Amino acid sequence: MSAQSKTHSASSSDGDDGGPGGADDELLLAALLDGMDAALCAFDADGVVTHWNREAERMLGWTPQEAVGRRGLAGWAVRPADAEEVEGRLLGAMDAPGRQVHEFALLTKDGGRVLVRVQSSGVAGADGRPKGVYCAFSEVHAQIDLERSIALSEALLEDACWGVVLVDADLRPAVANAYAARAFRVPSRTSMLGRPLGELLEHGVEELEGALQHVLAEGAPPGPAEIWVRLRGAEDEERVPDAGEAGLSPGAGQPQAERGELDRQCCWRSGFLRLATPLAEEPVPLGVAWLFQDVTEAKRAEQAAARLRFRDSQSHRAARAAAECEDPLEAATVHLDFALAGFADHALLDVLTPPENGPDPLPVPRLVRAATTPAAAHGRGPHIEPGTESGLPVAYVEGHPALQAYQRCGSVRASVGAGAVPEGWAEARKWPRGTVHGLCTVLRSRGRTLGVVTFLRDAGRRPFDRTDAAYAEGIAAHVAGSVDLAVQIRR
Repeated sequence: MSAQSKTHSASSSDGDDGGPGGADDELLLAALLDGMDAALCAFDADGVVTHWNREAERMLGWTPQEAVGRRGLAGWAVRPADAEEVEGRLLGAMDAPGRQVHEFALLTKDGGRVLVRVQSSGVAGADGRPKGVYCAFSEVHAQIDLERSIALSEALLEDACWGVVLVDADLRPAVANAYAARAFRVPSRTSMLGRPLGELLEHGVEELEGALQHVLAEGAPPGPAEIWVRLRGAEDEERVPDAGEAGLSPGAGQPQAERGELDRQCCWRSGFLRLATPLAEEPVPLGVAWLFQDVTEAKRAEQAAARLRFRDSQSHRAARAAAECEDPLEAATVHLDFALAGFADHALLDVLTPPENGPDPLPVPRLVRAATTPAAAHGRGPHIEPGTESGLPVAYVEGHPALQAYQRCGSVRASVGAGAVPEGWAEARKWPRGTVHGLCTVLRSRGRTLGVVTFLRDAGRRPFDRTDAAYAEGIAAHVAGSVDLAVQIRR
């Protein structure tokens, strides 16, 4: 039934009832009936129609003047054959507790039939005796549509296998289902209601709120969007350990802080619908229905596959380019150049001098800077130009990640962790200024340790992870072959 349809009412009493506010009460009753969206009629204890509103007139065609005062519905609103049963069920509500619900057919003024659902309830006087019954009725198909919409809403908010969040015009969650509560890592659905999204999400809030504002202003987008967010942790972020603590030997796992970071990063495939009230002449935005699914694992797998394809392609191109180099150290540098694309900002190649002669590594290696790529920019150059001719070792302090990688015969990661970069952190490690993440990998060839290759990332990049370490070790194997050839030629 239209929410905007106007209704009228009529009463069997068209004068003052003698009380001080009788006329005002009649006007108030008429106004209330006029504002109803449901058709309504009322009967006194004898079955005489006492009220008939404008919505009942719209549905059946009988005006209040034609309906009020008739005894029963037989012959005009109900077929005579059905009148006894229908009137008995309606008037029986006077003696029954609560509301009674019935379905039957009513006649329209032009002779048609309308199947209606009726809710009837008895009316008692001041002495408690039944005085009549009122009936509110609507077309069955409209009632079924309403119930179906309510049932759909309840199912979405209870049993859906995707998140459903109704966001109000202030961009605060107003309703959320259980899936959404689990996705936001909150203890219950109600605990996230009314809170700004910034209290629930650490990153991705601006993008999400921008999408919601766009939907409020422009309507639903043509397709779903995949939005990366980072959940706000319950406790402060842990600092990523330095090289000695964050070492990665073959088979070792990721540091706890790094795994926690990945756990709080989510990709949500989201769809948006603008909600508007149907009770106003002009659509009034009520908020946005946001439906989403967590596709983090699928996106990470997709990204990992794309990254693997790219790195395989780079390795293939590097091998072909290095094969054209006459100088083996130049070939090693070519491998590092190709490895940097999408992986790191700088690469350092340190080789042993003199080379190792026995199967056991030296306790304190003398590492000489053989190459740096890319060429150092202004203000970031090394104190000693790279090259093995001088034989001057790099002044690494004890516990340096490169020395640890040499001693462990594996890979070691180092990072400044969360927060501000400590003053002189990169310079103390003889790395270019601005470096915040490092990965050192040992060079091995023919059962000997030949040096260390270091990959560096500046601020704005994520720390190196276990997959990065495996890729760096693959690059180091190619570089080690070229360094070994260079050693043999030099001899």
